Amino acid sequence: MAGTKGTFYITTPIYYPSDNLHIGHTYCTVMADAMARFKRAQGYDVRFQTGTDEHGQKIQKIALENDMTPIQYVDKIVSGVKKLWDTMEISYDDFVRTTEPRHMERVQKIFMKMYEAGDIYKGRYEGLYCTPCESFWTENQLVDGCCPDCGRPVEKASEEAYFFKLSKYAPALLKNFRENPDFLQPESRRNEMISFIEQGLDDLCISRTSFDWGIPVPLDEKHVIYVWLDALTNYVTTLGFPDDDCPEYEKWWPADYHLVGKEIVRFHSIIWPAMLMSMGEPLPKHVRGHGWLLIDGGKMSKSKGNIVDPVMLIDRYGVDALKYFLLREYTFGQDGVFTNEVMIKRLNYDLANDLGNLVSRTVAMIEKYCGGVIPEGGKGTGFDEDLQAVATGAVKKIDEAMEVFQFNVALEELWVVIRRANKYIDETEPWVLAKDESNREVLDTVMHNLAETMRIVSILLFPFMHNTADKIKTQFGIIDETYTWEDTQKWDMTQGHKVCKGESIFPRLDIDKELAELEAIGAEQRAKAMAKLKAQEEAGKKLDAAKKGGKPEIQFDDFDKIELKVGTVVKCEKHPDADKLLVFRIKIGDETRQIVSGVAAYFKPEDCIGQKVVVVTNLAPRKFRGVESNGMLLFADNIVDGKERCEFVETVADDGNPVT
Repeated sequence: MAGTKGTFYITTPIYYPSDNLHIGHTYCTVMADAMARFKRAQGYDVRFQTGTDEHGQKIQKIALENDMTPIQYVDKIVSGVKKLWDTMEISYDDFVRTTEPRHMERVQKIFMKMYEAGDIYKGRYEGLYCTPCESFWTENQLVDGCCPDCGRPVEKASEEAYFFKLSKYAPALLKNFRENPDFLQPESRRNEMISFIEQGLDDLCISRTSFDWGIPVPLDEKHVIYVWLDALTNYVTTLGFPDDDCPEYEKWWPADYHLVGKEIVRFHSIIWPAMLMSMGEPLPKHVRGHGWLLIDGGKMSKSKGNIVDPVMLIDRYGVDALKYFLLREYTFGQDGVFTNEVMIKRLNYDLANDLGNLVSRTVAMIEKYCGGVIPEGGKGTGFDEDLQAVATGAVKKIDEAMEVFQFNVALEELWVVIRRANKYIDETEPWVLAKDESNREVLDTVMHNLAETMRIVSILLFPFMHNTADKIKTQFGIIDETYTWEDTQKWDMTQGHKVCKGESIFPRLDIDKELAELEAIGAEQRAKAMAKLKAQEEAGKKLDAAKKGGKPEIQFDDFDKIELKVGTVVKCEKHPDADKLLVFRIKIGDETRQIVSGVAAYFKPEDCIGQKVVVVTNLAPRKFRGVESNGMLLFADNIVDGKERCEFVETVADDGNPVT
């Protein structure tokens, strides 16, 4: 019965919605989902939380580049995140957005609790800042002059800010790491954090004034709360903390596991615990830092255009196939390399050959030899005892692997059962037994044992591939039965159920064909990603130029499109309806053009006649106050005696000749 073993609270990081999520984010969420389903199956009352971290300078900048408000931009991205988790059938219990009132109001209360504890003070920040990571760094922490987390350039920042006395908690943080070695795993991450603290902790900047997309500091609203203080508190604000009456907090906190990527382990195992210490609250029980999925020799990154779209893989192979690959292929805590070939072979060999083939063969034989009804066991073969021992003994090994987040080991233990069942068919040769009626009891026992094995497999498979587990139960006629996790250690529970052969749960793939098609799809997606990045970069340049009062940078190819020729002013007069405009008649080789220019403040019409001038001759015609202009005149800005002047560009070229 669910909930009989106590509570279990697991979280993913809340994802930063600067763009659509890729398979790297999917990896973390799939692991959390598998663990949540596993604990529910064991009988725990589970809370599984995920969400989005929506404030900060980076979001504000991207929204402006897309000509949107920040909330309009994040609403669009978050809608896509929720749709992805729905597509993947992620079983979260709460999805938090840091723009929700329930979160924002409680973050301000948390700020004040830390302030009233004497742990927040106003100062001035002067240092190095990484906008993509929303992180401050010292010179010593940089790697080759760049952010140590993402490898991007940092920029100098100087502004008034509030600070959290992080340095005050260094001794307590070290004590927690040393006395509670299981708090942060794997061991390599724990050692990194101990070393980080021993090098000396600086107080943490927790507010900004250079942008306004964030939660206002309650005692000084020209400041917004630094995004990491805002984000980390989501694990308790959704529980009602720090409200006076919050039974959910009493029930669920401290969390059992924060599951995070290795790049944000520092925030979850140092900064977040220090904040909780400041408020006198319990620390989370465990933090687990997983590795990255690597592709093309590096971490998947939107800025590199080397991402893999999980929706495309789901559409092609199904949710369960993607989940299986992510959980089976990679070792928790270590980086893993994603390649199409490894994925396709894993799906083909494990899912199609081993599992899919076993289900199809077994159901077909029960239909053929037993009238479609699972028989009772009886007199058997010399192979029965080993099959039963392997099948009923798997749950203990899977439990042990899952307790230390070894999803790949847990699935390998399950596949030991599947491979043993396939071998059992080869050993007992049911097609031979069926030829002699005297072997009826033995044949029935073989079919019974295979059905029992598949019942156990379906239960153990559910946390990882719940759709596939249900398909197996359906084909074996046991979909309406309620089996517990403990029932995987029992035998003789399927007899009398009628099997129903369905479509192959995992059809065999043509590896070469799949790889060719995936490469074509990937190339198209990379091209689109790079085009999108380029468009964002151009938008960013325009935005930066607008802020500086200038124009965006252009490439040589842009400049090379301009055709410049020399002409002579043969006539010049004031525009009839505009005081700032002059109307020029310019002789360029054999033609004469009319060109309007806004230089009346600098030149008298009669002084322009006879002047050589550089003309942009391939500019599209345009009307100025009803007078058509066919080109553009180039002048030079100059400062004389502290005053700005506009002058003709000196040239010795003849009329009509190009300027080079």
